[in-house]
Amino acid sequence: MAELDITKNNFEREVLRSDKPVLIDFWAHWCRPCRMLAPVISEIAAEKAGEVKVCKVNIDEEDELAFIFNVTSIPTLLVVKDGKVVSASTGVRPKDQILAMLDDARP
Repeated sequence: MAELDITKNNFEREVLRSDKPVLIDFWAHWCRPCRMLAPVISEIAAEKAGEVKVCKVNIDEEDELAFIFNVTSIPTLLVVKDGKVVSASTGVRPKDQILAMLDDARP
């Protein structure tokens, strides 16, 4: 499953009301570290399809969402479960560290 693009219009439905943990990648086109992380995020989306929802928020287009989550540096990854942030990281992380964030969100 591909990553979902999140906007203020679908945020509540796709993230806050999700019955699965949600990995959100806050990114921008001009951000080189974001582009380095993108293939890893895509791999996780494919591997964890059905278990985890993987979403992307373009901070240039959705600055309100970035403000709500106090995103001041990108890439920023958040794991949201039951409408609450349960894990966060900033900067490029190896795949195993991102998967560990998701494991922490499992019941």
